[in-house]
Amino acid sequence: MKTTPFTDIHIALGAKMHEFAGYNMPIEYTTGINDEHMNVVNNVGVFDVSHMGEFWVRGPKAKQFLQRLCSNNIASLIDGQAQYNCFPNGKGGIVDDLIVYHYNDEKYLLVVNAANIDKDWAWVNANNAEGVELENASDHVAQLAVQGPKAILALQKLTDINLSEIKYYHFEVGRFAGVDDVIISATGYTGAGGFELYFNPQFGKQIWDAVFEAGAEFGIKPAGLGARDSLRLEMGFCLYGHEINDTTSPIEAGLGWITKPAEGKNLIDGDLYVRQRAEGTARKLVGFELQERGIPRAEYTITDGHGKAIGTVTSGCMSPCRKIGIGMGYVESAYSKVGTEIGIQIRSKEIKAIVVRPPFRK
Repeated sequence: MKTTPFTDIHIALGAKMHEFAGYNMPIEYTTGINDEHMNVVNNVGVFDVSHMGEFWVRGPKAKQFLQRLCSNNIASLIDGQAQYNCFPNGKGGIVDDLIVYHYNDEKYLLVVNAANIDKDWAWVNANNAEGVELENASDHVAQLAVQGPKAILALQKLTDINLSEIKYYHFEVGRFAGVDDVIISATGYTGAGGFELYFNPQFGKQIWDAVFEAGAEFGIKPAGLGARDSLRLEMGFCLYGHEINDTTSPIEAGLGWITKPAEGKNLIDGDLYVRQRAEGTARKLVGFELQERGIPRAEYTITDGHGKAIGTVTSGCMSPCRKIGIGMGYVESAYSKVGTEIGIQIRSKEIKAIVVRPPFRK
């Protein structure tokens, strides 16, 4: 398995390690997933996300290239802005979801999912009709996600950049914890606020130690992939391989807000998205809350509440914040309206649930 600059630290801290996307990653630490989850919601937690992929896109036609490959409107970006996106696959599905960082119209950074690095790299190269310069920097970038309402208090000690002036989904590049050229991005996958830091792996321990020293008074703790998943689920954020994949349309996945076909954009699958908006889709991704005790899991059957199968759960858990079973899944569109009563087949029992609009954590 591959390692990150922080693997030895995770092991020394007693983390439960497991393979994820080819990397030896921490799933949880000794205090457990719920404790890590709540600490991020209330204080500040640190996730090692160095397994994520990073591609540079450079050249005079970089914007034109990304307008065609990315679902969102790249032309709307200003310098120092980030944008959530997906790669349509030309067959109605999604190659991957990603974040695009706009340095200028001739320089972008793409941050992609760890499990899809090779697939995404092949995709951008195969579709490089504009002749842009592409660089796979995934092995040369480390990343920490410092998340939670007190993250800004801890991190501000380590930089002269005014973090309160970095708007949501914007970023700055500068000196942090004595390290130059660190990307400080007001993004995250938790819905709890905070920042994501990108830097050269050789400075990993220096930055880790500085962040934990600065955050000690604010209850900082490390957090694993287990809490990362429960936090994103409480916010209703899609996870590739669960809510979205090569066969799901962003329209049926509720990602119409990042799907913007436009005249002159020449977006892959753009005509399909226009048609799906007009005609609707046969199924839709919904959020749901259990009305009885139970824990929904991926692949469980969703019913109409009377035994008829109408869909499948894509993600589910016992919400650490709400103390109820929550989840997401695809259902026949007729059952997708908020307030609709449905059922979740858990073992031999049909558990009552109701369709809601995420986030589950307000």
